[in-house]
Amino acid sequence: MSNPAAYLDSASSEPLHPAAREAFLAALDQGYADPRRLHRPGRNARLILDNARAAVAEALAVRPDEVSFTASGTEAVHRGLLGLLRAGEARRVSHSAVEHSAVLHALEWWRGEAVSVPVDSAGRVAAPMPDADVLVLQSANHEVGTLQPVVDRAGGQPVFMDACASMGRLPLPDGWGAAAGSAHKWGGPAGVGVLVVRKGTRWVSPFPVDDRSDERSTGFENVPAALAAAAALQAVVAEREEVNARQFAMVDRIRAAAAALPDTEVVGDPVDRLPHLVTFSCLYVNGEQVVQALDQRGFGVASGSACTSSTLEPSHVLAAMGALTHGNVRVSLTRATTDEEVEAFCAVLPEVVAEIRKEHDL
Repeated sequence: MSNPAAYLDSASSEPLHPAAREAFLAALDQGYADPRRLHRPGRNARLILDNARAAVAEALAVRPDEVSFTASGTEAVHRGLLGLLRAGEARRVSHSAVEHSAVLHALEWWRGEAVSVPVDSAGRVAAPMPDADVLVLQSANHEVGTLQPVVDRAGGQPVFMDACASMGRLPLPDGWGAAAGSAHKWGGPAGVGVLVVRKGTRWVSPFPVDDRSDERSTGFENVPAALAAAAALQAVVAEREEVNARQFAMVDRIRAAAAALPDTEVVGDPVDRLPHLVTFSCLYVNGEQVVQALDQRGFGVASGSACTSSTLEPSHVLAAMGALTHGNVRVSLTRATTDEEVEAFCAVLPEVVAEIRKEHDL
């Protein structure tokens, strides 16, 4: 089966940015050596890695020595969060009820006391975060796009922020001590995570370390991929004002089309949100059926939890919001999505939902 003509699942993975492809190919012949070695190939690799770190730092408005590369966004989440917990010998953590499963699994592995903080119907933490040694709050939700008031929650405790959904697309908010990002979410290559630990934040590696000089990294970095991730991030940041404005308008069009469907709920904040993402739930249909039917018509979208959809379990995010957990569809635009593709999607969506409901006599 051919790939969908209109790929609308960038929240899972954005297509590789042209800047990333160019940087990766350019670095392949010079970035193969161990950047810790003193010979010429090692120095060349070190120069590429340092340039990648500096480029990421500039794009995120942080210091180069605060940036490290990991093997994935998930690993950046685990290292960032667990490193804060270990450094402060934490016993109690407060986190929003809509955190990504990578955060929740890390807290299960840690086995300390983790307090889940309720969210409102938009998916935003509305109540004060309970007293805890460490606070955990995402910058934006992976499933519904709602932004979180990270800066308003910092009360002196270290804050870990999962920024995988927003890094590059929006400026990082203030108020956090450690943050994680994932390169394939902004058009970099898969297999590159970014961990940022702010200067002055107490952080200790939660896992065994090797002889590498940067304990926040994972052994031997993929130097060409790190440079590609940095190049894509810089490009995305440079163009995001124009791209975000275009995507906001297109998502508003999809939100209106979905809201016009009978027995359909559009979830997440309509304004204070990621620019490229919209989620809606339809009564009396199965989300996977909608995804398959849209795929047959040339549109690639997602359904279910952004982090556990392969298990076909109801989304813990939607449940925490009090929203419908079945018949869920997540649409997320790429930087190349066109108005014509959006209009075509909006035209076919009512047909797909009506046909599935008719099959079940609903």
